[in-house]
Amino acid sequence: MIFEIVLEVLILILHISYWTEEKSFLRMNPLVDQYFVNGCMSCELGSKPQCKVHNWTAELYLLRDIVLKSGLVEERKWGMPCYTLKGKNVLNISVLKHFAVIVFFKGALIKDEKNRLEKPGENLRFTRLMKFTSISQIVAHEDDIHDFMKRAIAIERAGLKIEVADNAISIPNELLQTFELDPLLKKAFYSLIPGRQRGYALYFSQAKLTKTGLARIEKYKDKI
Repeated sequence: MIFEIVLEVLILILHISYWTEEKSFLRMNPLVDQYFVNGCMSCELGSKPQCKVHNWTAELYLLRDIVLKSGLVEERKWGMPCYTLKGKNVLNISVLKHFAVIVFFKGALIKDEKNRLEKPGENLRFTRLMKFTSISQIVAHEDDIHDFMKRAIAIERAGLKIEVADNAISIPNELLQTFELDPLLKKAFYSLIPGRQRGYALYFSQAKLTKTGLARIEKYKDKI
């Protein structure tokens, strides 16, 4: 146990040195940096010490360092670090209550021979994630992370889409990600009749820009 703690501390020191000396980490993307300081600001705990982001700061820093090597563009969406290819969402990093996670938006299309990717929830059909509870765990699976990122990028470059049944409701990524941040909205949406769900989903998905889709969701959140 002591050995594992010492190992994680040493790994963290090495990575902090790399960020500050080689990457100028804290000056890299001020908008995204705020996530590590204040959280996603989607609840009343935003900017407070109790925010769950602060429980996984070291793990998030390391995941960010790894993801930046992919060449994806770093943005802030839904209050979290999001990584895009030509404006299309590929993955993001964030936290759940008991984990730090890396989320692949089209994870259902990624070949996962080792069964490392997990489905976030019953109603989230497309996204897949990797959960981490320590720095050493991330380091141990860094090769897997790089492999999944390469596959996710290849999927986006190829313009692949997830096929759904004709009678299925295709939920846009913007709404799926909003569900993960707002469980009450998710519960309310799936309480609607299928026709109403389909109508909202179609309207949100018709937005050409992510920010437009998010604005539409925010506008109709109270109605839902």
